[in-house]
Amino acid sequence: MNYALHEVLEVQEMAAFKTVCLTKSKTMKALVTDQRLKEIMQQDVDLSTRQLQEYTSILSKANQQLGDE
Repeated sequence: MNYALHEVLEVQEMAAFKTVCLTKSKTMKALVTDQRLKEIMQQDVDLSTRQLQEYTSILSKANQQLGDE
């Protein structure tokens, strides 16, 4: 699949935002005492981690595409 430059930039922006969200959830989870809230935050950490892996895969493919051109 070929990616346009604006698509790559959007994925980079989403990855940067998701990284901030992940950092915040991990940090705040240590400060929370409510067990249910900790579970929700852990679910967010897990989901964000998977999403960042997907973004990394997309960006890697886009970099290869740009290198081939």
